[in-house]
Amino acid sequence: MSQSPRAQQRQRPRWVQDYLSEEFPPVQPARTGWFIAAALLVAFGTTAFFLVLNGVLEQRGLALLDEPVRAWMVEHRTEGWTAAMILIAEVSGPIGMPIVVAVFIVLWIWRSKHAWRVLVLSVAMLTGMSLALLIARLVGRERPPEEFMLIGVDPSFSFPSGHVLGVADFLIVGGYLVLSRGRGWVASLLLVLAAIVGVGLVALTRVYLGYHWVTDIAASLSLSLCVLGLAIALDTWRPLRHPPEASVADSLSSGANRV
Repeated sequence: MSQSPRAQQRQRPRWVQDYLSEEFPPVQPARTGWFIAAALLVAFGTTAFFLVLNGVLEQRGLALLDEPVRAWMVEHRTEGWTAAMILIAEVSGPIGMPIVVAVFIVLWIWRSKHAWRVLVLSVAMLTGMSLALLIARLVGRERPPEEFMLIGVDPSFSFPSGHVLGVADFLIVGGYLVLSRGRGWVASLLLVLAAIVGVGLVALTRVYLGYHWVTDIAASLSLSLCVLGLAIALDTWRPLRHPPEASVADSLSSGANRV
């Protein structure tokens, strides 16, 4: 005999109930739809990644643009653009990005008094970082020539771009975790534009400054779709509260855990 939702709720540790469980359960069709969307994202991202990787290994397809794009970027460098690109690189780099993420996480927990979505975002970013390090070692692709690197020589492997993957995971997964709890179309549009502009600028920076090829960027964007799919699947599986009286609509309208 199955236990009632309230009995299951009482069996959970208090910290799970307080900081991880969501106030309102999505109806089953919606949960199924999210799982399907997650699977499609992982499948599409994986396919795109291996297509890019095959092009790099065989020197065909998108990889044919690597050298022409690098050469064009070098020819069109200016002092103003270079200063702007270096600033973006510092903010999105291994020192600046962890600070940005840490401040964001602290503010989110303080504002929402809830840890589930912050946990999902952290797991997604750690997954992306691990994938980038593992794949870089397995592929072992060299970066563009050192003489074109503008802010010091980087001897590490090039494929994929860890900078782009990290920023994409932060902005795309973070945007999903905000929008999936309900937002107006204006806020949704602003978040989508912020993600596109943020990822685009970092991607441009990595090629402009001479540290990555175009295919490195494409591989990172493909992997970010896989990470987003995994994050959606994890979030859809999340622990759920079952209020005895409040309906789903009431929970949504109350604004709980929607920050």
